Amino acid sequence: MRFAKSSVVVLAAVSLLTGCKDVAVDGASPGSGSGAGPTTSDGRAVSPLDNAKGTKVGLAAITSDAGKSQARALIKRVTTKGRGPKTGYSRDEFGYAWMDSAPNVPYAHNGCDTRNDLIKRDGVEVHYRSGSKCVVSSMTLHDPYTGRTVHWTKSHATTIQIDHVMPLSYDWQMGAARWTKEKREGIANDPLNLLPVDGSLNASKGDSGPASWLPPNKNIRCSYSVRFAQVSLKYELPVTAADKQMMLTQCGG
Repeated sequence: MRFAKSSVVVLAAVSLLTGCKDVAVDGASPGSGSGAGPTTSDGRAVSPLDNAKGTKVGLAAITSDAGKSQARALIKRVTTKGRGPKTGYSRDEFGYAWMDSAPNVPYAHNGCDTRNDLIKRDGVEVHYRSGSKCVVSSMTLHDPYTGRTVHWTKSHATTIQIDHVMPLSYDWQMGAARWTKEKREGIANDPLNLLPVDGSLNASKGDSGPASWLPPNKNIRCSYSVRFAQVSLKYELPVTAADKQMMLTQCGG
């Protein structure tokens, strides 16, 4: 009941902060495949089960029994522990925002910063600033967290923000405080951990795990849980027991 109440609050915040002017509701219906079925209006989104590197588009719904079974098996591999202290955390501990020089992640050293790489990955009708092959000036995004289509321009940049699926402060509390700077730069810029989404929702999420925050779009909550688990497994970071249970629940466990 507590989460249902918070979802209403989040949805109300989206309505107030985005408004009908910037956001148009997309009428796409959930896919019915084994995890690979796209749910966006342009049919581009890919299930996290088929996107282990995070270089493919978006976050398609996992709707079939077989897909959800595969999702639960993956989530069960995640280890658990309690959150550590937040002492010493700052965004700078994970490198400067959207660096192109993070080690051992896709898109690094391609001449474009991480934010623009992610906008290009998931956006359509992408236009660039005059004279640039990197800086996106406008595009259209199907936001997986709301299921809506956002028409974005750089002059209103915060309409779309890049969400760290497994938040950096959460990472810090679960063990990243003891990592090297280079490893922290990796998780902060890894496309597996990054999704362009509605800006107000990203702000409302903070450093919450799945037990206290899930996307309002119920169709992709299992996919979101799988992506959270994929990041956890890749970087050998545990999650809280409550978060793991919530992730399993979203995939029918």
